[in-house]
Amino acid sequence: MSIVLVRLFLVLFITFSVNAVYAHPVESNFDNDTSTSVLNLAETSSDATVDEVHHAPPGWTVIPFALLLLMIATGPLFYEHFWHKNYPKVAVALAGMVVAYYLFVLHNVHSPIHALAEYVQFIALLASLYIASGGIMINIDKKVTPMANVILLLVGAVISNLIGTTGASMLLVRPFIRLNKTRIRPYHIIFFIFIVSNVGGSLTPIGDPPLFLGFLKGVPFFWTLTNNLWPWLFAILLLAAIFYFFDKRNKVGNGMDEDTEYSNKLSLIGARNFFWLALVIGSVFLDPNVIDWVPAINYDGQKFSFIREIIMFCVAFFSFKFAKKEAIQGNEFSFEPIREVAFIFIGIFGTMMPALELVGGFAASPEGSKLISHNTLYWGTGLLSGFLDNAPTYINFLTAALAAEGGSILKMADVIAFSEGGRFIGSVLDLKAISIAAVFFGAFTYIGNGPNFMVKSIAEQIGIKMPSFFGYIIRFSIPFLLPLLLIVWLVFFAFA
Repeated sequence: MSIVLVRLFLVLFITFSVNAVYAHPVESNFDNDTSTSVLNLAETSSDATVDEVHHAPPGWTVIPFALLLLMIATGPLFYEHFWHKNYPKVAVALAGMVVAYYLFVLHNVHSPIHALAEYVQFIALLASLYIASGGIMINIDKKVTPMANVILLLVGAVISNLIGTTGASMLLVRPFIRLNKTRIRPYHIIFFIFIVSNVGGSLTPIGDPPLFLGFLKGVPFFWTLTNNLWPWLFAILLLAAIFYFFDKRNKVGNGMDEDTEYSNKLSLIGARNFFWLALVIGSVFLDPNVIDWVPAINYDGQKFSFIREIIMFCVAFFSFKFAKKEAIQGNEFSFEPIREVAFIFIGIFGTMMPALELVGGFAASPEGSKLISHNTLYWGTGLLSGFLDNAPTYINFLTAALAAEGGSILKMADVIAFSEGGRFIGSVLDLKAISIAAVFFGAFTYIGNGPNFMVKSIAEQIGIKMPSFFGYIIRFSIPFLLPLLLIVWLVFFAFA
């Protein structure tokens, strides 16, 4: 049965690919049938609008998504052998069920196409960055100390804004593990995820996918640096202080290298792969909706990009083919982490469509828009970003916030005005709440942001026993990250 479902899913997605090749992710979740009718983002007749409303998914369609999350959480704990052997089939089968329901029952082709487009962009970016960074071996010949770890994490937080949280995570997680090889503990990896893989990338549109989507829609490039700087600095320093307290108490392996002499130098093997990383980051900006001369496919009245994904997949191939073998071997490079991420997120992108549409539709409805304020936007965007993909969550709440003020996400002038204030009262604070929450809360679970799961997989491949899905939340997110998020809200939003 699972094989049949896998084949069904592949047939459906190939069909979507033939029809659309690639649908641009920026337009996802608000130009599908449901969101278009709710938000009035297109000029349609009243009859057409009524017809589109019938494409809204019923509430029970979120069950496959909930089931997938439950299996991700419980599989490694209670049925580890079955899960590790069959998680690709489980993820693809659940996604296939939802896609088939959309296609044959709801007659909604748009949402699956956009889910496929988001997934293609997601996996192209992660795969290219993962493979290119795998050919760069960074050696830090220095005695490990809590302060050395803090400095590396702070450097990673800054770099995240230059090459993205994914790029910084893939580049630095292995050196971070090697530096702590005699005393590595799960909390090292968790705080790396908190600081480098998430919160660090709050200052530029390159830093994290939600902010890049905002930039493509019209938010000025330096808006994030100007408005997010103080919450970023506050959160990074507080997380670093908490980590330092933990690391100071970690005495495991501290005396094992007392007689070793260190040069305190940093060395690189495979520096040529920085060229491939730069090529990936540069290709991110090749968007036909921003740059007119970029080739595009016109589908459903929109411009859809395909060039950047081709570049990214080419980078993934050539960066590995021409990488230095010493770097690949020294990093203990394996394709298993990216394989696991690829299959798990097929399931997530396929099954989360109903959840995103239902949430986005309510947030933009007259009843939902009455509840919109910078406080509800902070907690709403944040909590959903922790369990759904934070990029479409960001777009859904930005769309709702604009709609509540009479603006449209499809009009760049409205987005620019929203980011500057002016005719949209309180909009700068609203956008700040959405931006900070989408990035910060992405660290709340393994699936909140793409790099999280990959860093976990790399750590486990090396032999580090990582906490389970629920263990991550209960042992680290709730006692350490949640209070930080509450303090950030109290300091920067609650009384503003």
